[in-house]
Amino acid sequence: MLLDTSGLFALLHRDEPQHQQAVALYAQARRRLTHNYVLAELLPLALMRGLARYLVLEFSLRTLEDEEIEVVWVDEGAHRWALDLLQARRDKTYSLCDAVSFVLMREHGITEALTTDKHFVQEGFTRLLDP
Repeated sequence: MLLDTSGLFALLHRDEPQHQQAVALYAQARRRLTHNYVLAELLPLALMRGLARYLVLEFSLRTLEDEEIEVVWVDEGAHRWALDLLQARRDKTYSLCDAVSFVLMREHGITEALTTDKHFVQEGFTRLLDP
């Protein structure tokens, strides 16, 4: 499964309504993939929702060091493919981070995302967390 920003936030923040569901789905996953744009989005989201900066930074470092999570570092090619997807989907409100996720999910044959984001459903993927 792809670990999206909202999914990681649900794992991190025990008061999130989706926390228990996220923990269970994470534990069941055979494959876990994320990318550095997701980790870049996580910090401002968590700070905006009141979490302590040090907690988010520790969580991000643990994510990077976790051998069970494949972290893809977005290069110029993936960034350009994501921009191409955004150009092709002008009627959608996808973020660049979303578009990178979609490109990587297709590239890696992943159909499920630990996310609450409706954009994954709009792009034909399975959203694993309730909004």
